[in-house]
Amino acid sequence: MGARLVFLVPGFFGFTSVGAVSYFERVEHALRRALKRRGVEARIVRCRTQPTASIPRRADLLRRQVQRHGGLAAAELHFVGHSTGGLDMRMLLAPGVKLSRGGAEERIAALTRSATSVATPHHGTPLANHFLSIQGQTLLLVLSALATSGQGRGTLLAAAKAIALVARLDDWLGREQGPLDRLAEALLRRIRFDRRDPVWRYLGEIERDQGAVLQLTPEGIELFDAAVADRPGIHYGCIVAGVPPPQQQGLSGELLDPEYLALRALFRLLHALASRPHPHYPYPRPTAAAQRDLQAALGFASTPATNDGVVPTWSQLHGRLLHVARADHLDVVGHYTLAGGRTADWLPSGAGFTPEGFEATWDAVAAAIAGSRARRG
Repeated sequence: MGARLVFLVPGFFGFTSVGAVSYFERVEHALRRALKRRGVEARIVRCRTQPTASIPRRADLLRRQVQRHGGLAAAELHFVGHSTGGLDMRMLLAPGVKLSRGGAEERIAALTRSATSVATPHHGTPLANHFLSIQGQTLLLVLSALATSGQGRGTLLAAAKAIALVARLDDWLGREQGPLDRLAEALLRRIRFDRRDPVWRYLGEIERDQGAVLQLTPEGIELFDAAVADRPGIHYGCIVAGVPPPQQQGLSGELLDPEYLALRALFRLLHALASRPHPHYPYPRPTAAAQRDLQAALGFASTPATNDGVVPTWSQLHGRLLHVARADHLDVVGHYTLAGGRTADWLPSGAGFTPEGFEATWDAVAAAIAGSRARRG
């Protein structure tokens, strides 16, 4: 009997790890514990991705990794995709999809029991439209220049060293460790000028392919949804996230923290951009039961404007609703204020996500994996 494999698929701008920064922070441990409580032994694989590449190219890379890790000889396969990773797995498993010449897609799908999406833009996100604007294209151009030119790498390397020094000064002044300190510890102090450094390779991948930018818009994803069908026999479920609209005021201590204020301002901007539904491409309205689950978990009535700072909450609904997290887009993969350790809260949404909420989120994923096996049997 072959192994049981669970593939964790990262999203847009995703990676497995860069330096000591992991995309799925402590997810493997939480999911493995939850599976064992249900008597399920599985090997969990963190997948590589192409950060901003088109969904078909990302899905084909996922297909190659399944084969590389022995997926075709496995007893059963399960996929868990965060953000755009949920679209990658849907395309790989869709009936009739042609990503390669060998027909491995059909064999992979035949072995697959469950496909769980986590904060995935199944119906697009307005944030993608921003990357098509002049400002968004400028940002991607800057990232490309930093990766592909020696001068760009030198500039970013100097900036990284300066930021790491500022983080160290914070420690001398007695401030608590924040996102800047964790970034410096896990990444900035490790960057080398050598173009083979993981940071430059990551930025280089962004420079080479940005196809997903157009595909993740509400207009682009409508074509994806029309062409990519769910495969009978696979149990599709979703974990959805949302946060209340951010407040302008902060606590007195936070007002003295420039690092927090900058990240909080960034989150407010992202939330505002994601809260503008397209007038001609609306999200499907949740069922009455789903609406009740959303309100009970979020603590407020959801609308088309409700989002997790990146993806509208209604856009995340696909298949069976497994769990609702009052959390932002990165909280659910372990990057939240109360997580501790190496992680950092890059999106300070004020959602109040806790270790208990994190465990509950991944326990719901484990329940879906175990449940799909029971229903199949």
